[in-house]
Amino acid sequence: ADALRIFPSNFKCQIRGHRVSPPQNFTGYESIKQQYSPQIPEYFNFAEDVLDVWAEKEKKGEKGSNPAFWWVNDRKQEVRWSFEELGFHSRRLANVLSGACGLNQQDRVFLVLPRVPEWWLVNVACLRTGTVLLPGTSQLTARDILHRLQTSGARCVITDESLAPLLDAVASQCSSLQHKILVSPTKREGWKNFGDLVSDHECVKTRSDDPMTIFFTSGTTGSPKMTQHSHSSYGIGLTVNGRYWLDLTERDVLWNTSDTGWAKSAWSSVYAPWIQGACVFIHHMPRFDSHTVLETLSSYPISTFCTAPTAYRMLVQEDMSSYNFSNLQHCLCAGEPINPEVMEKWRSATGLDIYEGYGQTETVLIAGTFKGMKIKAGAFGKASPEYDVQVVDEAGNVLPRGVEGNLGIRVKPHKPFSLFTEYTGDPDRTAECYVGDFYLTGDRAVMDEDDYLWFVGRADDVILSAGYRIGPFEVENALIEHQAVAESAVVSSPDPIRGEVVKAFVVLTAEYKSQDQDQLKKELQMYVKKVTAPYKYPRKVEFVEQLPKTVSGKIRRVELRNKEWGRS
Repeated sequence: ADALRIFPSNFKCQIRGHRVSPPQNFTGYESIKQQYSPQIPEYFNFAEDVLDVWAEKEKKGEKGSNPAFWWVNDRKQEVRWSFEELGFHSRRLANVLSGACGLNQQDRVFLVLPRVPEWWLVNVACLRTGTVLLPGTSQLTARDILHRLQTSGARCVITDESLAPLLDAVASQCSSLQHKILVSPTKREGWKNFGDLVSDHECVKTRSDDPMTIFFTSGTTGSPKMTQHSHSSYGIGLTVNGRYWLDLTERDVLWNTSDTGWAKSAWSSVYAPWIQGACVFIHHMPRFDSHTVLETLSSYPISTFCTAPTAYRMLVQEDMSSYNFSNLQHCLCAGEPINPEVMEKWRSATGLDIYEGYGQTETVLIAGTFKGMKIKAGAFGKASPEYDVQVVDEAGNVLPRGVEGNLGIRVKPHKPFSLFTEYTGDPDRTAECYVGDFYLTGDRAVMDEDDYLWFVGRADDVILSAGYRIGPFEVENALIEHQAVAESAVVSSPDPIRGEVVKAFVVLTAEYKSQDQDQLKKELQMYVKKVTAPYKYPRKVEFVEQLPKTVSGKIRRVELRNKEWGRS
């Protein structure tokens, strides 16, 4: 009964037998560490050394019939490309970038498109030309676009007709911007049209450590940072994601729901699956819709599904009993910690566990639960074989098991090739990431005696109240177990006596929205006191219609915290 408490009273669920898919590329966690030994050549280009190799295997009949790319939308339109077709289309676009636009290697291309096939073509065309890709979300404002163009010095921008007016509004302030490409059947003055493509292109030679892509990542202070990756850091480094965490083969069809402006889209919608020759599946939805997601999982041969914890929380509140999940073999999540109760509910409805992964824009997979490992509810798994991951103190000293500290990746004597190159143009913020022998992720964690890692919170999310250190995730986990809570976010709030206290922003389930709110606040406070340490209960509770989130579905606690502390 406890496992159903957060779900509506009319919730129906068919309990399905637990299904465990054995690993396809390894035998167990220890075997991953023994197998993984990446070789970094002097020159590497993902388009030529990975995608074109799969295309050759297709021609020789050495690869199965799965497409490389499979795209659908709500209007039942569909695009399927083999690796050979992906190569053909991307070469034509590469010729536009290097020919009509005259872009040179390491020139920067700013890309803002939703989940449309052209987004993938631009990714591959930039690889072929050696230009540096800067992806952005379609939710950017004119101010965001101006900052990114001015900071990056991008020479070319590619977008659709919905964002073209915003680009035109700021283009005159961007002296480096010389070329604008429009993805649209219509023409626009001053823009080259994506459809006016020409013929073949020869892939340039790129060094493994040449810059390949830059993602803008928001910090808690200052403007977004330009996180730069090399051709090898993602192009080879994401092998650990594709081969081991996602456990993909060329027979698999992977659906990753990430927004195209987020690094997770590069992780799981480009590099990791195509390293393994798997099919990238995309359903282009104007907005996330639980019914459409469940219907898609039932209707298409999707074997591997990866989405954000927020999405799983929404999906398990649906009546899932009428859907067929027989094709689905492996489910994963990343982006933020997932509530154990949601994992259990998903398992009851589908028969499948959710395997959690942890990483950053600056890295590949840092840690995760891999097939064959025991899943400890609340832990995000063990260190990826790519990194030596430790919990360290403020000086970079490794802490004993069970002691909370900063999550770090060892970078001395050898910096891992899969770690980001730098925050471009910002050596000070780059240097701030390193302490002693470690790169610090900015997250607080605990490593237990079995080497499992337990997330405490962002270093700046940890609440210090009357001498107690309180991680927001444990409080949120307690709240979501109550049947009145659909979702919550916990931050610090100023208090004249304790310095700061726990405050919970709560989205109520439909049945509880009309109830007496003062009484409900007291009920939730008492409930948290019962299910976790009493000092962690939220002394302040505010009911809200929705929580602020990033485009990838992460809760923006920083926005709520700034509101509490009167910061702009």
